Amino acid sequence: MTRLSVNINKIATLRNARGGNLPDLLQVAKDCERFGAEGITVHPRPDERHIRYADVYNLKPIVKTEFNIEGNPEKKFVDLVEKVTPTQVTLVPDAHDAITSNAGWNCIENQFFLTEMTQHFHSFGIRVSIFVGTELENIEYAAKTGTDRIELYTEPYAANFEKNPQKAVESFVKAAEFAVKLGLKINAGHDLNLQNLAFFSQNIPFLSEVSIGHALISDALYLGLEKTIAEYKNCLKK
Repeated sequence: MTRLSVNINKIATLRNARGGNLPDLLQVAKDCERFGAEGITVHPRPDERHIRYADVYNLKPIVKTEFNIEGNPEKKFVDLVEKVTPTQVTLVPDAHDAITSNAGWNCIENQFFLTEMTQHFHSFGIRVSIFVGTELENIEYAAKTGTDRIELYTEPYAANFEKNPQKAVESFVKAAEFAVKLGLKINAGHDLNLQNLAFFSQNIPFLSEVSIGHALISDALYLGLEKTIAEYKNCLKK
């Protein structure tokens, strides 16, 4: 079954809006696991507008499932990952002013750098995933870096899902099948929600992990966190 990793960035955004420690980020991480999440994801950015670097250090002894740290592998980020040694690091080519992740890596142009980063994190025993689109040649070059996984950037799927679900998922199925043949495992994330997740999961049965934050936390405002996590996990049942 595909693992659900809950991205808790939006909890930090809410906390930071007022200062103090409400909501309690560490308690939310514990609760997500208690309610059935198989992983916790964070994506610290240089301006620390949501998850702070201190949060990542504080989460390390708290997270008992898989800990996934996403980000652009600049020096400060690399230092953080080295010290925390999460289960997985997901390399994302975010610009400093990006509101949210909006593109995957060009693995052809960045092959040497991504290979270097992959080897570096492997030396710490950390699993590596590279954030990419669905272009097959690009995925081929991702595989050449030695990465363990790719994370498919699913915003294009989500944007086109309501118009034509089958067409929206088509390139993702081809990309995932191609990646598996190259020996990669498949993660996915960005704009997956309760409306489109089940269809995506059914069409990509070998999906290892989805990382979901914004939609899941938004749904939790109405459904409660426990029920929301259960609903997302139901979408991942084969």
